[in-house]
Amino acid sequence: MSNAKRSDSIVIIPTYNEKENVEAIIRAVTGQEKPFDVLIIDDGSPDGTASIVRSLMQDEMKECLHLIEREGKLGLGTAYIRGFQWALENGYEYIFEMDADFSHNPADLPRLYKACAEEGYDVAVGSRYISGVNVVNWPMGRVLMSYYASAYVRTILGISLRDTTAGFVCYRRKVLETMKLDRIRFKGYAFQIEMKYTALRLGFRIKEVPVIFVNRELGTSKMSGGIFSEALIGVIRLRLGKP
Repeated sequence: MSNAKRSDSIVIIPTYNEKENVEAIIRAVTGQEKPFDVLIIDDGSPDGTASIVRSLMQDEMKECLHLIEREGKLGLGTAYIRGFQWALENGYEYIFEMDADFSHNPADLPRLYKACAEEGYDVAVGSRYISGVNVVNWPMGRVLMSYYASAYVRTILGISLRDTTAGFVCYRRKVLETMKLDRIRFKGYAFQIEMKYTALRLGFRIKEVPVIFVNRELGTSKMSGGIFSEALIGVIRLRLGKP
């Protein structure tokens, strides 16, 4: 029996070499009681990630699963921008960002949805730091780096968000329609900061929803020092309004 469905919400999941996770994360997202569609944006994974997605689309998820294949690793930010544009073109009202590796719990998606659809917020952020430090199985050095990076961002940009680099987010379509997405300049860690800062500057309301972030068990992390340094320098450029 097909469990394909059409929803007002789509979860955008960028992938690169996620064959160990991709089918499981798709099933976990589409298996929620509240229906969510999924858009996978694959950056030319040589491990066959996209072929797994295509087989699911042909078999049992024709209506609720979608795939965009890109050639090569073009950056997290550009993947999400492409996904946002596709979601807007296809009429979705609530547009989510989420990782493929189960560091974000699909069971938290309805809570982010509720913050926007029922509580009236424009953006909902799955926050690791709004109620302490809710991170599992990260090395202490990475926890500290992430926590203090958010503190640094708050100080430089003058905003109150506790988890500025979070990648688990729900946007109302009007937020993405109002932003000039082609002017979003950063591709890595700083992309997440720029999106939230831009939303706040445009007057949109953001709610931080507490979540527990769990380090991946399968596959390889895509985090790098270059991504982190982009954020450090990028925040100053954002504050100064420089391209």
